[in-house]
Amino acid sequence: MTAHLHFKENGMFNIALFGVGRIGRIHGQNIHDHTQTNVYSVIDPYVEGREELSEKYDAKIQTTEEAMADPNVDAVCICSATDTHVNLIELAAQHGKAIFCEKPIDLDLAKVRDCLKVVEENNSILFIGFNRRYDAHFNELKARLNDKAIGQVESLIITSRDPAAPPAEYAKTSGGMYRDMTIHDFDMVRYLMNAEPTSIKAYGSCMVDPEIGKAGDIDTSVIVLTFESGAIATINNSRRSGYGYDQRIEVHGSNGMLSAGNISENSVKQFGNQGAVEANPEYFFLQRYAGAYKNEWNHFVDVLGGATSLSPGIDGERALALADAALESLHSNKTVML
Repeated sequence: MTAHLHFKENGMFNIALFGVGRIGRIHGQNIHDHTQTNVYSVIDPYVEGREELSEKYDAKIQTTEEAMADPNVDAVCICSATDTHVNLIELAAQHGKAIFCEKPIDLDLAKVRDCLKVVEENNSILFIGFNRRYDAHFNELKARLNDKAIGQVESLIITSRDPAAPPAEYAKTSGGMYRDMTIHDFDMVRYLMNAEPTSIKAYGSCMVDPEIGKAGDIDTSVIVLTFESGAIATINNSRRSGYGYDQRIEVHGSNGMLSAGNISENSVKQFGNQGAVEANPEYFFLQRYAGAYKNEWNHFVDVLGGATSLSPGIDGERALALADAALESLHSNKTVML
């Protein structure tokens, strides 16, 4: 931890916010709402967006160079385009700033590993935004797993389906389904199993939008991971559900099962002659994980005060490594040993 952060343990941390897009606005609000953090400055080439947030939070507008050199900036929150993450992380580490970065660190595993070396050399805080680790429901499931509530874990099933597919053009810049979407599920597999998988087999196809296939990506997938204990994890992904944002986890063990279901738009159920009707799952990730994003920022502030991070840089590297291995399996049609 950089020395000047200790002095602010009970005070206000100044945060430089990089990126004013959808996710930057979520984090900007959470930074503003926290009693120990302040949106000190906003950095983004999009003039209207940065001016809007600058006015909203009474924040400075800075260039990257100005923010990194400013001694009043305690930490950076990186929500800019993925291809800017490595450079910003390395600059922040070299300038003694604590770092919160949205996933992924980069789409290139070699670049990620080089970046983590720079972070380590500068003894910097690097916190990766795997928001699902901070969802209250998934955390309760994790706590019960840790307490051996269902004995030895035998299988894990993660279902993650988006309500609608992104434009096919998005696939060309996002790194593809595994690096963009499934990376959250790879992280949750490691987090819940508290172990590294020993093999991975990926199956994928285009069932939603043929244009995604033409762009070189998939939109439907099942991935099977095995563990040294004999346990098996399965990830079910689709870019389309049609009924909302489908997010479920089921863990089966020697003494029972744990499950965390969807959060519905409302809890009303209607019963009649035609059967039962209830609301769909919340439609989008910003609604489903609003609490998780807030909890995530709260934990980052705890880390600034000296707590141990629940999602350090190594988790970003390992999730990306699993995404790369899944792609290798998909293209080779073989099981990849890890």
